[in-house]
Amino acid sequence: MGRPRRIVLIRHGESQGNHDDTIYERVPDHALELTAKGLRQATEAGARLREVFGDERVQAFVSPYRRTWHTYRALGLDPRLTRASEEPRLREQDWGNWQDIEDIQRQRKARDAYGHFFYRFAMGESGADVYDRVGTFLETLYRAFDKDDFPPNVLMVTHGLTMRLFCMRWFHWTVEEFEALSNPDNAETRMLLLQSTGRYVLDRPFDRWRTPGPPGGGYA
Repeated sequence: MGRPRRIVLIRHGESQGNHDDTIYERVPDHALELTAKGLRQATEAGARLREVFGDERVQAFVSPYRRTWHTYRALGLDPRLTRASEEPRLREQDWGNWQDIEDIQRQRKARDAYGHFFYRFAMGESGADVYDRVGTFLETLYRAFDKDDFPPNVLMVTHGLTMRLFCMRWFHWTVEEFEALSNPDNAETRMLLLQSTGRYVLDRPFDRWRTPGPPGGGYA
């Protein structure tokens, strides 16, 4: 089997929405651009990733959002070694269409009280919905691993919540463990590294804002 030596997840660089959330009233989430800072973040991340990948082949999967594709292009990976595919299942959590900022702020507070995994935004998705679609993507990825010539590196250019949920699905974390984690910063990476045992480990953990409780709820 062509199991990759490393699976790299990267969050997009700073977007217009990260800088000013009132823009969601005027621009669809999927159409947000990178800021100048976000472009710089992605360029700097690309320099680090090119060192990691060296002259090895890379299979990249990119969320269909504009900010993720712009991030991917700013990484500057060698096109002779890299094959990129758009992957809609790696998109951002859907918060609805045009967003009323006051309403979204109310829903964010409700989500904090209800739980990020289970709370579903009006006309949008819950974390559990994203978890389910990430799971179907993983099934596709596992089948791709069966190919003898599958590249030794996988790169996923995606979003913070999606990164956490991908790792939750991969490592079989509980909902309590997921809820205790913070999103990575813009253009920050996490790498799943293949061990001699055949298992993968994270190169570094996600930051935690609290200690997770036991499965089923409750703080430790």
